[in-house]
Amino acid sequence: MTNGRDLWWHEEMKAADISNVCEPEQMESEDPLFILYTPAPPASPRAWSHDRGYALYTNLTFEWIFDYHPEDIHFCTADIGWVTGHSYIVYGPLSNGATSLMFEGVPTTRTPGASGRSSRSTASASSTPPRRRSAR
Repeated sequence: MTNGRDLWWHEEMKAADISNVCEPEQMESEDPLFILYTPAPPASPRAWSHDRGYALYTNLTFEWIFDYHPEDIHFCTADIGWVTGHSYIVYGPLSNGATSLMFEGVPTTRTPGASGRSSRSTASASSTPPRRRSAR
């Protein structure tokens, strides 16, 4: 710990200005939600700005494509740093009030199959959307 820089969580939570209520920030529908930088040459990084409409998209696709129901426990193995990860680990589940299990690390962290054992031990549903078979 470095004095003047690092803080203890338990001490900060005792501060007089900490409240159990956090009012949401009022936003316009076109306000930026997040900016995603894509791989590009270092001199010209590309950024994609997603607005609040994206939150509606993740809300609906989480409910409809992943077939979420209130009694489900949602488990997602996606990397939270990628658009799929933060869409279906954060935005979709939170906007639906879902119970969510987040596994930190790649699926083979510690031992192969660790993420699968985590999801089975909580009886969570798979987060992989169903694949449609193309008509042949």
